[in-house]
Amino acid sequence: MPRAADPAVREKLLSVAAHVLAVDGPRALSTRRLAAEAGTSTMSVYTYFGGMDQLRRELRRDGFARLCVALDDVPSTPDPVADLAAAVLTYVTVGVDNPAVYRALFVDSPPERDDDAGAGVHDRLTDLVRRCAEAGRFDLGEPALASMWAAEVWLTAHGAVHLTQAGLLAAEPIRFLATDMLYRLLVGYGDRPERARASIDEAAGSGP
Repeated sequence: MPRAADPAVREKLLSVAAHVLAVDGPRALSTRRLAAEAGTSTMSVYTYFGGMDQLRRELRRDGFARLCVALDDVPSTPDPVADLAAAVLTYVTVGVDNPAVYRALFVDSPPERDDDAGAGVHDRLTDLVRRCAEAGRFDLGEPALASMWAAEVWLTAHGAVHLTQAGLLAAEPIRFLATDMLYRLLVGYGDRPERARASIDEAAGSGP
């Protein structure tokens, strides 16, 4: 009778793969090294993922799914700008607290025929930007700008995390730097400076 699949082995393989990709790059990732560091057999890679390409796809999907879950856990309040700021702070926290997975998501090139695993993050930020516009806080003008502004917000959060992980910025002021950059974006989007600052302060006081 075949042994049942063990979710712990799958998670261990994903964790080791993220570490190898983050530290040594995609060329260092092989079934032999993965199995050795995970304390399992090379056959486990095929049992749980079907091969290395599928493992890399699952690593990206799993990492972005975790980001989406964290963003979904941000409470929705009557202040959509505070919610947007809280989402940025949550993103930064997840990225800084999970360096190996985060680096693997953005350093490793997507496998061929990979779907857009990061679309969920962008969609959530776009929805938050639209809420801010609907509340009269942002002067959106063209509806298509919501997607572009969400990308700018994402760039703010990602840049803060990436520079911290690269050792170019200290981890201690990263939340301030991310929210200060966000504040300047919010004002540029049409929010009043005093309201933008109050919303950011609210998010920083209740965020992760």
